[in-house]
Amino acid sequence: MTVKKESAVKEIRVTLVRSIFGRLKNHRDCVHGLGLTRMHQTVQLKATPENMGMVHKVAFMLKVEEA
Repeated sequence: MTVKKESAVKEIRVTLVRSIFGRLKNHRDCVHGLGLTRMHQTVQLKATPENMGMVHKVAFMLKVEEA
């Protein structure tokens, strides 16, 4: 019998504070990939390397907080 260890994955809260209009397509795709569709919308995400890479790419458009 194996015991699964629960990893404490950090969570972050991401809020879109700048508009996606007039931005590069890959920046818009990152914002949509994070689950943000409109201004001042907040989502809670797991701090995985994939999500953190997208957050880093569009950090100038986001407000990021630890959850």
